[in-house]
Amino acid sequence: MKTIKSISIQDQTCTLCGCLVHRTGDYGQPTVKGKSHASLHHFVAERFFGRSANRPGELRDAYPLSEAYQQHEGRTGVFCYECHEELLHNPIILPDDLSLLHQLFVTRGLTEIQKSEDRTKAAGRVSLLHEIIRRGLESINNQKS
Repeated sequence: MKTIKSISIQDQTCTLCGCLVHRTGDYGQPTVKGKSHASLHHFVAERFFGRSANRPGELRDAYPLSEAYQQHEGRTGVFCYECHEELLHNPIILPDDLSLLHQLFVTRGLTEIQKSEDRTKAAGRVSLLHEIIRRGLESINNQKS
């Protein structure tokens, strides 16, 4: 098991919005200080490796993830409360988006009538969603303004 190296938060900025972050209280409060509180975010959630901070010491079956994801095991980034909790943890995915996503799952053979012990299809859905996000980001970044 890899350990997460500790990092200094002093004079750090949010990986996404670039605001200065701090660790001096008011986490999540609807204030400037609360919104800019530093938070660590795992690039690949611990649950995909069979662990969770909510269940210390309890191991579950890991997802069969590709090496591209495994190389990020235990790695984190620093984010402000807003970007971490409100953007990364709670993305807005509307019903029409979910319908399109479902159709992609069907096309790629990633749907299931009944769950099985195997997590291959679930890992495939995780990978496909990451691919969609990556391709969308690249497409928008490549557009001329």
